[in-house]
Amino acid sequence: MFEAPLTGGQLVGAGILLAAANFIAVLDTTIANVSVSTISGSLGASTSQGTYVITSYAVAEAITVPLTGWLANRFGTVRVFITSMIMFGVFSALCGFANSLGMLIAFRILQGFAGGPLMPLSQTLLLRIFPKEKAPAAIGLWAMTTLIAPIAGPILGGVLCDQYSWPYIFWINVPVALICGYVGWRMLKRYETKTNIVPIDKVGLLLMVIWVGALQFMLDEGKEKDWFASTEIVVLALIAGAGFIAFMIWELTERNPVVDLRVFRHRGFSASVTTICLAFGAFFGATVLTPLWLQGYMGYTATSSGMVSAMTGILAVLTAPFVAKMSTTVDARKLVFIGVVWLGLMTFVRAFNTTDMTMFQIGWPLFLQGIGLPLFFVPLTGLALASVNESETASAAGLMSFCRTMSGAIATSIVNTSWENDATHFHAELSGLVDRMGDATNTLLASGMSADQATASIAQTVQSQSIMLATNHVFMMAAVSFSLAALAIWFAPKPTRVADTSAAH
Repeated sequence: MFEAPLTGGQLVGAGILLAAANFIAVLDTTIANVSVSTISGSLGASTSQGTYVITSYAVAEAITVPLTGWLANRFGTVRVFITSMIMFGVFSALCGFANSLGMLIAFRILQGFAGGPLMPLSQTLLLRIFPKEKAPAAIGLWAMTTLIAPIAGPILGGVLCDQYSWPYIFWINVPVALICGYVGWRMLKRYETKTNIVPIDKVGLLLMVIWVGALQFMLDEGKEKDWFASTEIVVLALIAGAGFIAFMIWELTERNPVVDLRVFRHRGFSASVTTICLAFGAFFGATVLTPLWLQGYMGYTATSSGMVSAMTGILAVLTAPFVAKMSTTVDARKLVFIGVVWLGLMTFVRAFNTTDMTMFQIGWPLFLQGIGLPLFFVPLTGLALASVNESETASAAGLMSFCRTMSGAIATSIVNTSWENDATHFHAELSGLVDRMGDATNTLLASGMSADQATASIAQTVQSQSIMLATNHVFMMAAVSFSLAALAIWFAPKPTRVADTSAAH
């Protein structure tokens, strides 16, 4: 017997609590983006190493999401949710106390493990406590926090870094997590589900951790170790490849797989996942790069770069309700295609930036880009889940979330590597072309500079322009990825039913 839904003040309170839990879990995917430079400088690491703070959380979260269903069955939905909430707060506190990059990454991994179940379980519990006729309101509340959190992340991260110090971007989670954990247990324990001792695919889980971990470590460390010139990178590549093949074989033959790969037999689901991987990877990679470029080479503070990065979310929030209504009557493939093409077009515009641009010139494409986000995310989820059998919906939703999160983590590493390599390449090209006749040097000397100052000034200009060219090149590659994603969605057949998206996370 299920408990009756909540009403009145209790419903409002529990709704806010569950929305807050989802909010901080999603917030932590972006709150560190504008803080990477500050964190890496404070802990004596390079900016490229600082991006591990982003990828480690994303990978850990991706690994945990497919396990959420098993954990809820084994220990109870409410118990798993509350435990995850409290552990998220504990590991957030430990992240703030970390005094080395290695320690911070270790705690971010644990924070990601704790945060993974919060998103799907918060949605599940919202639907359980809301009366059936108010289910759209519950989904709307969950979707709104999912959209707002990535917007708030860069702004909040920037303000906390500039006004206080970087540990506060993690400590801000602690009171929210502990309050939600305590109050949540008192309000929601009556909705606890029956536990069922079901077998877990231990071999599949181990293989997933091995190949995902080896792949991400290879991508993160490759640029530091000159890629395949390093024995360590070669070994990691072999482990990742062999682990992935073994994982595929095992999961396709296991009766109770940790990730049900059989759902890929549905053409619509495969096309949807391909689209989300290409498009979300491009979007997240460009989102991570923007504050690194603005803070490192355009003179922006963490706060101002956070404000620019967050512009994408303004129109996304405003247009989301209209897109949700449209997605019930318009072919989802058309909406996704329009959304992804729009995202690609705005990213293409960003591939022509210059070093003397104003904040407005940098920000307006990001602002307009927000229109495409709901057109991309909202109907794509419904299309993917409508393409599988109803009994496979939960497995498909978990697998889609895993692929989306992994694509963001992998894209972050690829973008970071590409950006540095491109900058080195363009620097070498520009150095061979600049001031061949010595006119610029003579002009600077005539203005009163010493020879060393003139050389330093020209070197600074070359460095600045090479970074700008590298940044534009990455944005152009992201635009190409969006184009491929827009084409991929047409491989999906038109859905014959409307999916229940309550299993999506």
